[in-house]
Amino acid sequence: MHTSEARMLRGAAIPTSVVGVAAVLIGLLTAGAKGALAAALASVVVIAFFSASALVVSWAAKYSAQTMMLAALASYMVKILAVMVLVTTMDGVSVWNTKVFGWTVIGLALLWIAAEFRIVLQRRPYIDEPENVLDRSP
Repeated sequence: MHTSEARMLRGAAIPTSVVGVAAVLIGLLTAGAKGALAAALASVVVIAFFSASALVVSWAAKYSAQTMMLAALASYMVKILAVMVLVTTMDGVSVWNTKVFGWTVIGLALLWIAAEFRIVLQRRPYIDEPENVLDRSP
């Protein structure tokens, strides 16, 4: 994994983990033990899914930009299908609070994306200009 990719992963995983712990506490206060369990599971799902995507895209970037794009799209599709299967199979489960689970997944996913966006905005763009472009003397 390249240094900038590791920085991106850390920069998104750390705040998401911290907010995930806060979500567990909020789930405990609002919905009891079922809410805490739901928030904890949602935190694990979001962090695992987004980390796996980052690792797959990082691996694919070694080969080509086209492979990286294909890996990003494929990992996105796998995540969407996995969440659909998880939500469908866990629809009638009463072990945890499904509303807390859903809101925690949405909140943490948006936080992860915002953290990655913030890191991308902090990067300096690489601009390669030839030196003689500005020296066009007749």
